[in-house]
Amino acid sequence: MFTGIIESTGKVSSIEKQGTNTSFWIASPISTELKIDQSLSHEGVCLTVEAIENGQHRVTAIEETLRKTNLSGWSVGHSLNLERCLVMNGRLDGHIVQGHVDATGTCTKLTTLEGSWEYQFSFPESFKHLMIEKGSIAVNGTSLTCFDVTNNKFSVAIIPYTFNHTSIHQLQLGSIVNLEFDILGKYVQRWLQVKD
Repeated sequence: MFTGIIESTGKVSSIEKQGTNTSFWIASPISTELKIDQSLSHEGVCLTVEAIENGQHRVTAIEETLRKTNLSGWSVGHSLNLERCLVMNGRLDGHIVQGHVDATGTCTKLTTLEGSWEYQFSFPESFKHLMIEKGSIAVNGTSLTCFDVTNNKFSVAIIPYTFNHTSIHQLQLGSIVNLEFDILGKYVQRWLQVKD
């Protein structure tokens, strides 16, 4: 479980394909602090650390993960958000993020303001019931507050710290992002579906 508060960024240093799986070597400031078998959020996708060497760590994505996320679009040099698991005796600064991507979205608008940035994303309309005005959303693993919510679009405002310390600064019009909707909304939806 994660909080959506990005701890570090890393870069893809190499990519290896084995059958339907793809392994990524990631170079980052925290790679040497990791442990094999540790869960780590990469752009909002929970992946298991398989190996660590030379200031890098390796993770593997299976076909299901590649199909449901933006990982298949990663290339060498791609910058990505990293977050280690939530420590249960700490503060929850963002919101509860599982690292289980629900869908991908597309950047449809980017506005540079005086001191901040606004991004608009489209998402599959089948998830409209999980989006609320001023609710929480994880975009590439980053906990953000959404506004101007419609049935298939929402916007987020980005402060300078987030812009400079996450991978969001590399997004352009048409960029595909990983989206994880608020777990509380998902449980409420499920309860409404199955209650008598």
